[in-house]
Amino acid sequence: MRMRRKKHLEERLAECGDMIIYMDREDRNYQVKDTENILDLTSLFGNDAPVELEIGCGKGQFICELAQRCPEVNFLAVEKASNVIVDAAKKAISLGLKNVRFLRGGAEYLESYIPAESIGRIYLNFSCPFPKKSYASHRLTHRRFLEIYDVLLKPHAEIHQKTDNRNFFEFSLEEFSDCGWTLKNISLDLHASDFEGNIVTEYEQRFSEQGFPIYRLEAYRK
Repeated sequence: MRMRRKKHLEERLAECGDMIIYMDREDRNYQVKDTENILDLTSLFGNDAPVELEIGCGKGQFICELAQRCPEVNFLAVEKASNVIVDAAKKAISLGLKNVRFLRGGAEYLESYIPAESIGRIYLNFSCPFPKKSYASHRLTHRRFLEIYDVLLKPHAEIHQKTDNRNFFEFSLEEFSDCGWTLKNISLDLHASDFEGNIVTEYEQRFSEQGFPIYRLEAYRK
């Protein structure tokens, strides 16, 4: 179902100022890479602290909590929907977070905005599973996206994924393995494991309360 446009959305987005960076591209061709929009991350955050990336941040519960726990790290959070990212940005502003910025747009355009080998970790939390096989290439762990992440990540940096969808998780395991990534800390029921430091997202809380197991993995390049 298409999300209803919120009232006064443009005004609310404007109130977020430079907290949101827009990755809109007129050509709509993610295969065309350019460098004119590459961000200067040091200037963006005002320091040269490490940078981590969440793709699909929703309303910002995870990234804002993570930014509070790790003030020594800078965070970029990506979200396609303006209706959603405005809530995330407002939350970060209300918490006084200086180490978070938001990118509105699709992950397919990240190479044109984020410098190569600049990201210390990527978080994929409850990405849309796109259950139909014909939409497999839209899944954020499809190999076309893994190729993008490989460019953005520093050597040996990790991707952390969580999902409630077993089929999507199995697909992710296969894609990571087939594309030469090494997997570790695989959990088929995160909340029943001894994993420490988990930050619960909006979706995670909902699915867990409904009795669904949460699947988690970490992947990296050797």
